[in-house]
Amino acid sequence: MKKIFYNKVIRDRIPDVIKEWGGVFEIKKLKGIEFEKELIKKVGEEASGLLAAKDRKELISELADVVDVIEEIKKLKKISTSELKKAQKAGFAKKGGFKKKLFLVWSSDTGYKSNERRYKKS
Repeated sequence: MKKIFYNKVIRDRIPDVIKEWGGVFEIKKLKGIEFEKELIKKVGEEASGLLAAKDRKELISELADVVDVIEEIKKLKKISTSELKKAQKAGFAKKGGFKKKLFLVWSSDTGYKSNERRYKKS
């Protein structure tokens, strides 16, 4: 039997689906900070699915997956929708939106810190 190692958070019905397909599996139940970390990683996994969407229907499905994971994080961390909206408004006031469709090719190092990883110069 060939095993594929996923090592990721899955939705509750996935074990049932694997069984329905005649598969076997190993799962473990996560708790506390371990679950939180894996859920945060799941946002990245789900968001990467947006790039693979071939049409509007797939895009909507992938966006729904991202929203589901974010909603679970909100519940886990007790973040209200109003708190999130307030943070969105603050971010918009500080950084603006995406109306101008700008794409930053490069910038000198001003010390500004963003969420992106720093890449070495090529």
